[in-house]
Amino acid sequence: MLKSKLISRAVSTVASLAMVFTSIPSITVMDNAVAADKTMTAFEITKNMKVGWNLGNTLDAKASNKQGDLESAGLETETAWGCPKATQELFDALKAKGFNTVRVPTTWFQHLDADNNIDPEWMARVKEVVDYGIKNDMYIILNVHHENWINRSDFASAYNEMQPKLMKIWTQIATEFKDYDQHLIFECMNEPRAVGTEHEWWASAAVPECDVINDLEHDFVDLIRGMDGPYAKTRLLMLPGYCASAETQFLEAIDVPDDDFVAVSVHAYSPYDFTMNAAVEDHSVFTGTKYSQQLSDILAGIRQTFIEKDIPVVIGEMGTSNFGNTEARVDWTTQYFTTTKKYGIPCCLWDNNTVENPKDPGECHGYINRSTYEWYEGSAPVINKMMEIMSDDTIVWGSEGKAPEYKHQDLSEGTVFRDEAIEIDASKSKTYENTTPGQEITWAELEGKEVAIKYTGTTPVLAFSDAEYGNWTELKPYSIDEENGIAYYLVSQQLPAAWSDLSTVNHMQARTDKVTNIEKMVILDAPEVEIEVEVDKTKKYKIDFANAQADDNLVLTFEGEPGTLTNGCVGYNADGWEQVEWAGTTGTDGKLVIEIKRSLFPADLKSAECQIWYNPELVDMVEYNFAAEGVATQTTTETTATTSDTETTTTTAEITGSTPISVTVIGDANLDGKCTVSDAVAILQHIANRDKYELKPQGLANADVDGEAGVTANDALFIQKVDAHAASLPA
Repeated sequence: MLKSKLISRAVSTVASLAMVFTSIPSITVMDNAVAADKTMTAFEITKNMKVGWNLGNTLDAKASNKQGDLESAGLETETAWGCPKATQELFDALKAKGFNTVRVPTTWFQHLDADNNIDPEWMARVKEVVDYGIKNDMYIILNVHHENWINRSDFASAYNEMQPKLMKIWTQIATEFKDYDQHLIFECMNEPRAVGTEHEWWASAAVPECDVINDLEHDFVDLIRGMDGPYAKTRLLMLPGYCASAETQFLEAIDVPDDDFVAVSVHAYSPYDFTMNAAVEDHSVFTGTKYSQQLSDILAGIRQTFIEKDIPVVIGEMGTSNFGNTEARVDWTTQYFTTTKKYGIPCCLWDNNTVENPKDPGECHGYINRSTYEWYEGSAPVINKMMEIMSDDTIVWGSEGKAPEYKHQDLSEGTVFRDEAIEIDASKSKTYENTTPGQEITWAELEGKEVAIKYTGTTPVLAFSDAEYGNWTELKPYSIDEENGIAYYLVSQQLPAAWSDLSTVNHMQARTDKVTNIEKMVILDAPEVEIEVEVDKTKKYKIDFANAQADDNLVLTFEGEPGTLTNGCVGYNADGWEQVEWAGTTGTDGKLVIEIKRSLFPADLKSAECQIWYNPELVDMVEYNFAAEGVATQTTTETTATTSDTETTTTTAEITGSTPISVTVIGDANLDGKCTVSDAVAILQHIANRDKYELKPQGLANADVDGEAGVTANDALFIQKVDAHAASLPA
């Protein structure tokens, strides 16, 4: 549990787990050492790439033992994760099916000497695999992948250590392939991130690592452009943001270089609960409000952030694990590829050659048998649907790359709401400096109107709340004038879709996910248009604190689909909005009980509001009450109460009556600063003999990694799977 003094919160789906893939372009190639007749633009390359496939778990595989990854290894790493060696026949089968791009994820660190020189045998093998595609007139993406020296907990402070090594590796790669034409694409990194931190995969705002990534990628672009070779200036370079996330706060943090031949690299296994989350029991339905809107929002965010600004995008990793739900996966594929084709975004399917994995069903991304070159029966319909959409001439590539243009009233003709310039900063949320000051507004002043915000920096969101700063609701702009720096919010349509009783609207203010300079906020007459409104699905419930005793726990009971991850807060107004955040997963009986210490709230608090942020369509709060400590549950840490045939997850707000312990390094049970198989041993020893092998409270907090409440043998098993590269640590 985290208590935070925030004016708002941002919730989103985990972008992706520790898989790796990026998209690859494709058109007609003449010869790998001969220039094409014409220099293609970046958008021509991405259009010609069409649809791509990832050679996953092959050249990106690493050799390891019980102590972890080896420092040095040879050509045997290609088959270390169970995939056969890549062959020309495999690339021929891909081409015959309709794939025009192959991404070749490649790990280099085990093939370097002490001076970071690449093993000539490894470089030769990489070149051989690249040539399999080049010979077939395919686009090939080559990258730097699964590098332990990049993905590290101290990423934010490691630029000086990482930069020389990254540049030396790319100098050698670029030199080796300097005569390859525009069909060969370089991707700077894979999913750069701060491994083992609480924000490894997601955060509500941009993190410091984003700036380091920008610096490294600007250096990368400068390096390639400054090298010799006929294609040094025109080779397409792919640049991922933090963990290659598709989340808006990370997309907007990317500082795209002023270069005509760069594309943003994004990974989007979206929505995650449908595509990969094994904790969700039912993956049989995709269509409808359950997942379709989430996918629509994510893809629209990518378009708005880059395509509309004339910056090409490649979705380098995407796909759905095979949960035995072929029909639903085809429905997902239909929306995904229809939308991305209209937006002009090529996609590369992740394939790890895994058809069945009972221990980790979220990682079944096998499509083609790499020995027989036949398509697996359970996934062939998904592939066929992809190719059907790409061949459908009625779905025009890039036809909806630009959002509709709207005619807006001039700012001088509207009613000024705020005319005082102010900088707002997401890092200053605890002092409310992530928003403009709350100013009073009524629905009568907003009906039939839109709001314009003139700004520089990160695009703001427009927020509304009631008189007590409750019912916090955020709207994204439906139109942005990039040239003049004005964001427009069609309040007359957007707010009614998110607010049940418009008479209670009382405050309006702007919020940022990073840093924004707000120059002016103006209320304008709304244009006569109809837009597709993104609905805030947050569920909100009033809680009466009048009869709560000082020593009571607030007990919240939720019900929903078994195995549903969810989170939210209990918020209240105390000189601004404050909130106590909670999170949990429903048990096998569909129930989740959250206990929060009464002492975390002001003694004189009369009322509060419980909000469900994540998966609100799958979970409801069915009741709340106040109970003496220990009445609802006899535990003081995250526990699981089990009956003969059901499992209700119960989570308390504090550990041993103090501030909750935050995870420092995920999986680090023995507190040595990293997650290895030794942590699995420490967990098993603790379970077997707690008196002799007691884990410290911090170790217990770090050790709970398997997605289920409480530290059990399953956590040890999960860490062993991570060590064997058969699973990935959670966010």
